[in-house]
Amino acid sequence: MAQVLDSPDISTASDAPAKLHGIIAEFETVNDIMRAAKKTRDEGFKRWDVHSPFPIHGIDAAIGIRPTILPWIVLACGLTGTMVGLMLVLGTMATDFDVPGLPGAVAPIRGYKFLISGKPFNSLPAFIPVIFETTILLSAFGAVFGMLIMNRLPKLANPLLKSVNFRRSTADRFFIEVEARDRRFDKDKTAEFLKGLGAVSVELIED
Repeated sequence: MAQVLDSPDISTASDAPAKLHGIIAEFETVNDIMRAAKKTRDEGFKRWDVHSPFPIHGIDAAIGIRPTILPWIVLACGLTGTMVGLMLVLGTMATDFDVPGLPGAVAPIRGYKFLISGKPFNSLPAFIPVIFETTILLSAFGAVFGMLIMNRLPKLANPLLKSVNFRRSTADRFFIEVEARDRRFDKDKTAEFLKGLGAVSVELIED
């Protein structure tokens, strides 16, 4: 029999009413959480997640996680880095131009043709190290900052951490979290649905 628990009261200086963050359901085994995840996905919930003490093979498909656009962000940043690196080396080592400096400047800005082993000034092989580094640099920036933005990180606090039961998600328990902002979320109906999946306990999480 699943048990519905109220989240502990958190007193604040303003005594503002607590906002419902969502509901978590606790399961005991991998098979239980896999079955529950598939049924939650089929029910049409979109803003929910599974928390497990270890990776579960096939859980992404059970949840219905779609491919992320992060690889495309990294590709766009990498191509930008390639063009930036190419223009940098062409502008500094394969051109000869004068740009008027500020009034009273001692010398103008000048492109510098750098001769490398008698090769042409616009020799691509000599430019590859710089182009490679700018490509990798901007790709890394795109991967790191894109991941942080898409995951809404850093997040300094999470209402789930207020739950004593949820602490076992890093030890020996599995949890399904359904967020209150999901369009299909209903406090009572969602709790009953999760209990019907065979949850050991169902807990309301307040923010």
